[in-house]
Amino acid sequence: MCSRLPDHVSYEEGALLEPLSVGVHACRRSGVTVGSKVLICGAGPIGLVCLQVAKAMGAEQVVITDIDAKRLEFARQMGADVTVHVTSRDGREVADQVVQVLGCNPDVTIECSGAETSIHAGIYATEPGGVLMIVGLGRPMATIPLLDAALKEVDIRGNLRYANDYPTALAMIASGQVNVKPLVSHRYSLEQTLEAFEFAKKGEGIKVMIHCDKTKA
Repeated sequence: MCSRLPDHVSYEEGALLEPLSVGVHACRRSGVTVGSKVLICGAGPIGLVCLQVAKAMGAEQVVITDIDAKRLEFARQMGADVTVHVTSRDGREVADQVVQVLGCNPDVTIECSGAETSIHAGIYATEPGGVLMIVGLGRPMATIPLLDAALKEVDIRGNLRYANDYPTALAMIASGQVNVKPLVSHRYSLEQTLEAFEFAKKGEGIKVMIHCDKTKA
């Protein structure tokens, strides 16, 4: 698969097509559309691209949760309508917070953290007949409130392949519907590759970019 970047799309933006395509596929699979009320669990890179794509697809309100207050502040800068700082390991409590700030139950929840508590919160918060989209990769086995999901008819969907979503992701960048540039929080030269990986391992940045062109780092 090969996609040609338009002249006004930078290589940095092109490098971010991969995570953006995850967001496109997640929003498509979960049925985000005009007027949707969306809960995104996790304000990491994938949660942030899901936020932007959901907005581009017409979501009326997007609330995003995280345990990191700094990431939530960044999410607000990226377009989140409301945020929830998670301090509890009780999924019901988190769900109650979400419903309180959103003013209703979200019809779509996109879980991007992989945390079991977030899956619980997603099931409890999502409106009856809504969709819980699992994007974050947590433990292979998880204990979830399946009875609640069943009685509320919450559809739990997975997310794997997204190769066919690259053209849409590129079109969104090229048209200005999404802006992925702010996601690159730190830049390193090729000679600083080890330093870049060491920093990325700390989890303090959003996206860490290594430039082969010495003039770009």
